Amino acid sequence: MDLAPLVDTLTRSRRTVVVTGAGMGLASGIATFRGTDAGAVWAHDVMEMGTNRYFQANPVGSWRWYRSRFASLQGSKPNAGHHAVAALERWQATRGAEFLLVTQNIDTLHGQAGSERMCEVHGRADRVRCSRVTCTHGAPRGTLPAAAFDWAAFDAAPADDTSPRCPGCGSRIRAHVLWFDEYYTEHADYQFERAIRGMKQAEAVLFVGTSFSVGITAAALDTRADKWLIDPGDAEAPLGVRVLKAAQEEALPALVAALPVS
Repeated sequence: MDLAPLVDTLTRSRRTVVVTGAGMGLASGIATFRGTDAGAVWAHDVMEMGTNRYFQANPVGSWRWYRSRFASLQGSKPNAGHHAVAALERWQATRGAEFLLVTQNIDTLHGQAGSERMCEVHGRADRVRCSRVTCTHGAPRGTLPAAAFDWAAFDAAPADDTSPRCPGCGSRIRAHVLWFDEYYTEHADYQFERAIRGMKQAEAVLFVGTSFSVGITAAALDTRADKWLIDPGDAEAPLGVRVLKAAQEEALPALVAALPVS
């Protein structure tokens, strides 16, 4: 694993963006979406279940699916790669340089590992929000902690009358996730404009665990920054992206250890 070229890129960069996808969670026991692992969500009915259209037609069915999905995240802990990304952020700060993490993941593991300069552009599994667009009840940015609601009645007997409601207006609450038939700009908490601004200004962009199949990665590719991908497989990277073929949970800690001390 030749880290020297990537170390050189990061050392020269004064504005670094890291973009992470579902592959970050594999070492924490979380299934990917489009990966080849046995539990990959993409292999099932996510394109139908993960939509606002489905929620509007069958809110109980939508929440049953998400409650099952979110239950699979319980007990997951940040892996060595998550901690390394947080360490990379701290290293940039000691140099007076800028850093931004743009993650597609809703599992909150980056935050648990200590990442702070972060845009969670697909939402968070531990937050919910009112389904009425004009209702902004909750903080920060109109979201509420999922743990603040009593889910016992719904989990025991999923039905409309057991579904938790917004304490502000009484409407149904929804998962705080970006659905496939929605846009990044539909909710302020996704911080899409901040993410785009950081990418446009970046001198280095490091992709980790992503299949380049979502809009945010397309935006990150459309920059003049030096671009790298850490990936253990044989997938062909987009044009202009250099590849470090390695498992992220091994490569990222080694990368951080190789960075020069200020």
